[in-house]
Amino acid sequence: MTGRLSVRRLTSADAEAIATWRYPGRESTYDELEPVTPERGYWAVTRGSELVGKCCFGVPARVPPVEEEEGTLDVGYGLRPDLVGKGLGPAFVEAVLDFARGEFAPSRFRVLILDWNRRSQKVAAALGFREDGVIASREGDFVVLTRPATISAGAAERMPF
Repeated sequence: MTGRLSVRRLTSADAEAIATWRYPGRESTYDELEPVTPERGYWAVTRGSELVGKCCFGVPARVPPVEEEEGTLDVGYGLRPDLVGKGLGPAFVEAVLDFARGEFAPSRFRVLILDWNRRSQKVAAALGFREDGVIASREGDFVVLTRPATISAGAAERMPF
């Protein structure tokens, strides 16, 4: 993926496009069952004018029974299905985190990734996230990963935690 990634408000055209995204095989778990809208807390991730993914923060990124923690921002994201597995994950997630750092000023980020999704777990680990437990939910078991919000991806790779 060349070009700068950025996060912006989700438009109705973005929401309509995301509603058509279908992930293959086991990843179909990530197909949207409910509309992705700005009112539900979703944002668009773009490269120029091209929609490459979506993200959300806070409540829509949380999986029950996980509860809000002061200073911690829950982050959810999804790359467009045809871009998955092409090595774009780290730049995509870092763009989402950069936006969240500026928009919400959290002290810590938390992501919840299905336990079988090793690819996403590797991307999170490469960006400095560390496992902070596993929770069971009706959708399956989720690995809880956290990292300080104040570090950059390069610094995260050098963190001793």
